[in-house]
Order: sequence, then C-alpha cells, then structure tokens
Amino acid sequence: MSDTTIEQEKDLGYSLAGLVNYPLVKWHIVAALFWLGLALTAGMLYALTLVGWDVLPDLEGLSRGRIRMIHTNMVAFGFLTNAFLAMLNWTIPRLTGRKIASLWLGYIIVIVWNVIMLAVAGLLAHGEAQGVEWGETPVITDWFIILAAVLVSVQFYTPIIRSREKSMYVTLWYFSAAFVWLALTYIMGNVMTTMLPGNEAGPLLGLYIHDLVGLWVTPMGWGMMYFFVPVILKRPIWSHSLSLVGFWGLAFFYPLQGVHHFLGSPIPMFAQYSAVISTIAIEIVVTSVVINFFMTWMAEPSSIKRSLPIRWFWIGAFNYFLTCTQCAFQVTLSFQQFIHFTDWVVAHAHLVMFGVFSFWIFGMIQHLWPKLTGKDWWSNKLAVWQFWLAVIGLEGMFLTLTGGGLIEGFMSKSMAHRADILENMWPFWAARIVLGGMIITSFLFLVFNMYMTAKAGKKHVEDQYQGCESLASA
Repeated sequence: MSDTTIEQEKDLGYSLAGLVNYPLVKWHIVAALFWLGLALTAGMLYALTLVGWDVLPDLEGLSRGRIRMIHTNMVAFGFLTNAFLAMLNWTIPRLTGRKIASLWLGYIIVIVWNVIMLAVAGLLAHGEAQGVEWGETPVITDWFIILAAVLVSVQFYTPIIRSREKSMYVTLWYFSAAFVWLALTYIMGNVMTTMLPGNEAGPLLGLYIHDLVGLWVTPMGWGMMYFFVPVILKRPIWSHSLSLVGFWGLAFFYPLQGVHHFLGSPIPMFAQYSAVISTIAIEIVVTSVVINFFMTWMAEPSSIKRSLPIRWFWIGAFNYFLTCTQCAFQVTLSFQQFIHFTDWVVAHAHLVMFGVFSFWIFGMIQHLWPKLTGKDWWSNKLAVWQFWLAVIGLEGMFLTLTGGGLIEGFMSKSMAHRADILENMWPFWAARIVLGGMIITSFLFLVFNMYMTAKAGKKHVEDQYQGCESLASA
C-alpha cells in the first residue's frame, strides 16, 4: 500500500495501516452508553415503584410493566449489542488483517440499529409489546432486527473469510458462531413462539430466554475477554486448547438448557431433566473459561494494581465464577421450590449481565477510549471511583436481593400471606434503590470522564498496560 493511499484512508478515519475505522468504534460506544443510561433510569424507576414511590403514576409510559420491558430490552439490544459492535469493529480487522466489508455499511448499521432501538423503546412505552419473555419487542420491529443481524454478519464475515491468517484465534471462533446464532435465536423467540399454541411454545420460549444470553451475549463476551486480556497483559492466553473446549462445550450444551426456566410446568419431565443436566454441564464449561482467565492473569499478577482494565476483567471473571456456582444449585428441582419467582432470580440475572459482561465492556472502554481519542484519561481518580461505585453497588445489590429472595421463598413455602411477604421485602427493595443509585453515579462518572478526556485530556502515550495492537504474540 502506498503512502498516499494510507494518508487518504487516515482522512476517512482509518488508522493502523488502514484496517480500523475509529469513528465507527466511537459511535457504537457512545450509542451503547446512551442506551445504558436509559436502561438504568428505567431500572431505577421500576425499583422505586416497589417501595411505593411512583414517579408520575398517571403516565402510562412509566407504568411498572412498561419500564421493566424497556430496562431489559435496552440492556440486551441497546447497550450490550452496540458495545459488541464497537468491539467487532476493533478486533476483527486486527485478527484477520482485513478491513470490514464496507465503511458505508458500517455507518448504515450504526444508524439502522439505533433507529430500531429508538422505535422499540418508544413502542414499548406506548404499550405495543409481544407477550414473550425477553421477546417483548413489537412485531413491527422484529424483521428489521433480523435484517440488521444479517447486515452485521455480512459486514464481519467478509474479513473473517478473507483473513490473512491460516488459523483462526479462538475469539474468531466465538464471533463466527454468534453471528449465526443471533438471527436464529431471535427468529425462534420472536416469530416461532407466536405461531405455536399454548404449551407447545413453552420450550421454545425457554430456549429463547436463555439462548439470547448464551448464544449471543456469552460468545461475544468470551471472545472479548480472550482478545483484550492477552493484549493488555502482552501475554498469550494460558491455554488455547482449553479455550476451544469452552467453545465446543458452549455450542453443545447451551441450546439444551432453556427449559430450566419452566421447571414444574406441564412441559414433559424428560425435557426438564435434560435441561437440569445440561445446565450443570455448562457450568463446568464456564469454569474452564474462568480458569483460563486467571491462569493468564497469574503470569502478571501485579497488573491488577496498575491496570484498571484488568481490574474490570478480573472482577467480572470472579463474578462469573459466583454465577456458575450459584446456577449449578439453583437449577435443581429441589432448589427451585424455594427460589422460583423470587428476587434470588433477579439477583442472579444482574450478577451475570451487569457484573460479568457489562464489567468486561467497561474494561474494554477503559482500554480503548484513550486510543480512540488520542488523549489520556482526564481523571484517573474519577475512573477509580467509577470502578468502586459500580462494584460495591452491584455486589451489594446481588447480596441484598439474594438474601431477600431466600426470605421470600421460605415465607412462600410456609404459606405466608402475600401482604406479609411484601412487608418483609420492603427493606431489601429500599436498599436496592441506594445501591442502584451508586451504580447510576458510577455510570455518570464514566460518561463525564469520557467527555472530558475527549475535550481536555492530555496526549495519549502508550504504556505497558495500555495494550499492544495485535495478538501476534498470542
């Protein structure tokens, strides 16, 4: 490539010899944080209603059911998916040595995906929703989401297929599978479940609830960890073979376990038993990923003190271990008698979606933002405050809701009156509001620090723990 061509591509926003378009990465990160802000606001409004502090109770758009749907869908499709798209635009060109399929397609995806999210949020607030758990997105938006998923596949399969590398790093294994799984999972949960009557749709709905996490969020998150941790540490992953065990274990066991959301239902017991067994099996697979992370980190243990991105990945991996340990117990039929329909389940969901994958995304942002802006972080102290507020808020919420869920479960098992259960849950819900306020404050610190970094930060200089530009050493 001539110098003239390189300079022309830099004018278009490309860097690293024309491979990565920095503005695309930045726009997806900004969009992700916008939707996270909306999701956190909706979550706080929902938490307030539980203690009787309704905000504008006569406004239908802020009713409890609607803001709950906005909260969950904006986390899954607005925040996490935009952050993953930012990651894909950064990682795939580096791993393949090839550009994304099209710069213009990249901007089309940014615009189309976020216009869809705006439509989903607005329609949910208006009461236009499907009766599908985690699939409440209005019918009118479903096929647009599927089309956007196809565009994403075209955009990123192109450099993977044309890769200059003879063998794929494990991150690309996860990404390649996730593109297929996303469209298939979404069709299964949002289209096929509406075509089947009553209980026949139950197993598919269970698969969708779990596979959206397991076959989209999880492979994206694992691929993210396997890329950024070796890059930041400048150390190869501890075991490439173990990482592939995790990949095939995920592909084999995860699609079988969705029915565990409906234990004790009219779904045939053989399906329920198989879901329990496969769920316990997948926890072993998750443990392999956690072991791979910590063994890689042990090559540079002092990095947790000096590198904030590693600290985010570290606490996320620790939460992952807690999640898989907890899940192996809670999925059993005997345990379900106590914790089903309680805040234990809410605590578990927040631990994995926020305490693992969102924490890893914060680690990615902490690592990438100086590179994207060419400026060092405006305030390292503010970044540390952001970390501790998020960690204390999340871990405190997890423990609070877990404890409250056990009380709720035992009281229900003892046939206590529902009014007495709600009265005993009030202190736990009030504590969640305080802890949720810490998480929101952490988010505001991040946004402010990012803005000030881009506006007034000093020129960025690479250091040992700000990462290299490729995985050649890994």
